[in-house]
Amino acid sequence: MECHFLGTGSGIPSKSRNVSALVVRFLQQKVQWLFDCGEATQHQILSTPVTLSRINRIFISHLHGDHIFGLPGLLCSRSAQGAVSELTIYGPSGLQEYIETSLSLSQSYLGYSITYVIVEEGVVYSDDSVTVEALSLDHVMPSFAYKITECDKPGTLQVDKLKELGIEPGPIYQKIKNGEAVTLSNGLVIESSEFLSEPIKGRSIVIAGDTRVITKMAAFSSGVDLLIHEGTFSSDKAEHAEKFGHSTILEVANLAKEAKVKKLILTHISSRYVDKEEELLLEATSVFEQSIIAHDYMIYRFE
Repeated sequence: MECHFLGTGSGIPSKSRNVSALVVRFLQQKVQWLFDCGEATQHQILSTPVTLSRINRIFISHLHGDHIFGLPGLLCSRSAQGAVSELTIYGPSGLQEYIETSLSLSQSYLGYSITYVIVEEGVVYSDDSVTVEALSLDHVMPSFAYKITECDKPGTLQVDKLKELGIEPGPIYQKIKNGEAVTLSNGLVIESSEFLSEPIKGRSIVIAGDTRVITKMAAFSSGVDLLIHEGTFSSDKAEHAEKFGHSTILEVANLAKEAKVKKLILTHISSRYVDKEEELLLEATSVFEQSIIAHDYMIYRFE
């Protein structure tokens, strides 16, 4: 699993930071999810391994322009490149109207269908490998955080123990890996749990849209492998952040410490901090050492 940061700036882009967009690539499943889609997101994608046709889900945090103005163009380019697979778009109420109005007025037609899901708190998507939950945030308009949690995977097969019983590689190994009990030709029953290591815990990511720091975020992101959270301003702009529904670097670092997350990546950085990333990083790491200031085209790879 990889996180590709396509846009890490706030409302006004700078020469070094485009507006908000992030892609999570699930490498084994060969699918990609897009989180927010600010203006020029499709242009940013051109310099990455992200493929529009493999984006099958888009999650929008809120309806401010720096998070959605890139959507109509990206949807049209996905169609022009020959994608026919269905796309599901998740977001606050009003998102469908925005997209359909933009496409209609520009007489744009897509070669695939779109399913829209109006997001509310709770589980918004789940399959046999991953669950996505939403949390309502505190911005100047409805805004959401999304938590991706992979399902736990079976432990690794302890081949040496099986060979000690005279069981050679074959279909039995796969049955044991699947957690099935197996009866051998001599009548011996093999319980899979005796030949598997402890289950491999699924990875977890929280991706927060624009928000003031809120108390319930600590529980929502407790112990996650990665917290991606806006840090629009340094701490000397705390009043400004509060007024416009944003967070400071220091507030988010304290949140990460309280939630005991493994890694914090700060994004949605104000354009006033061009060439001042080191100062922002020092502010964050003074509280939470495992902090990173995101930059455009940064890739975070899970082990």
